[in-house]
Amino acid sequence: MIITVVCDVYGKENNGTVIAAKNLINSLQDKGHTVRVLCADQASAGQEGFYMCPTYNFGKLINNYVHKVGVELAKPVKDIIIKALDGVDCVHIMVPLALGLATMKVASEKNLPVTAGFHMQAQNLTWYFKLNNFKVANRLVYKYIYKHLYRYVDAIHYPTQFIKDKFESNIKHETPGYVISNGVHEYVKRRVTPRPAEWGDKYVILSTGRYAREKCQDTLIKAIKYSKYKDDLLVVLGGTGPKEKYYRKLASKVPGHVMFNFFSRTEIIDVLNACDMYVHPAQFELEGISCTEAITCGKLTIVSDSDESATKGFAVNKNCIFKCRNPKDLARVIDYWIEHKEEAKVVADEYLNSAKSFNQAECMDKMEQMILDAIKNHNTKDDK
Repeated sequence: MIITVVCDVYGKENNGTVIAAKNLINSLQDKGHTVRVLCADQASAGQEGFYMCPTYNFGKLINNYVHKVGVELAKPVKDIIIKALDGVDCVHIMVPLALGLATMKVASEKNLPVTAGFHMQAQNLTWYFKLNNFKVANRLVYKYIYKHLYRYVDAIHYPTQFIKDKFESNIKHETPGYVISNGVHEYVKRRVTPRPAEWGDKYVILSTGRYAREKCQDTLIKAIKYSKYKDDLLVVLGGTGPKEKYYRKLASKVPGHVMFNFFSRTEIIDVLNACDMYVHPAQFELEGISCTEAITCGKLTIVSDSDESATKGFAVNKNCIFKCRNPKDLARVIDYWIEHKEEAKVVADEYLNSAKSFNQAECMDKMEQMILDAIKNHNTKDDK
């Protein structure tokens, strides 16, 4: 097959959408398919199979913010889109942003099979306007992206049942959905890893992900002072993002207890295996690749109870869940596991056993089959 993957956001692997896109592209190529990538990642310009759109220029203020977030957004150019879609068997759109929406129109004009990923919660948008707690605002976002993209596609990839149910309940429609995890690479596994010397004899809690409000790393930083064992704690925050300055200021109030670092995709697995606990405090999460990686390493994993996060469903024990954005309750959970080390080992093994559904090879096989189904179903509709 020839497949065009449409990426409004592409480049550095600093967010789940880019990681998911690259995993899919690499897998399809390994299976012998020809993959074209339509994006605006100027670092990829000139590479075979890449069709390059310009990036949006929003003006200095917004450009600086977008840069802090760590992404570049593609600006659609119809002639480039037409070239990227010429002669393809299927189009896969990663997110319902400008390039994806524009590509959908061209694909419809050319009567091409289209699949689309669901990698964007409404709150990813409404949060920036402080409307994330308004159900009406979130519902309007879901209805908009359904109207302009998802109602036209032949198949939708949902990383979790959670987000499929959330989307369909808001738009009041069933969709041609496939629930398939983004998967975890085979190099992610439990293994004995030496602890970094700078950790000393601290109880180390790791949390990874973009430094952003919806990821709620501030809850973890604040939890330190409420722990009975605060003198023994070290929190390692792996990532970058727009809230770094604020988080560093917050961490200065608990000196010596928080480390900031950006880890490569391979480095983070060593850090995961070396730490004592992984905490995923996010309020909004479609799947949470960093959380699934922690589970795949068989790490004691603590998640928030947010109804807007899929990670709550990954918990294997009620004592692995804390009240969202409540640092005192998170401290309670941390203290519980420090005091129950033998039980923690058992629960960590339970997490490891639960990781089978994240096998990336199997997940990518399912993605390939989804695309094949979409082509078949699209052509069947044309024959009627």
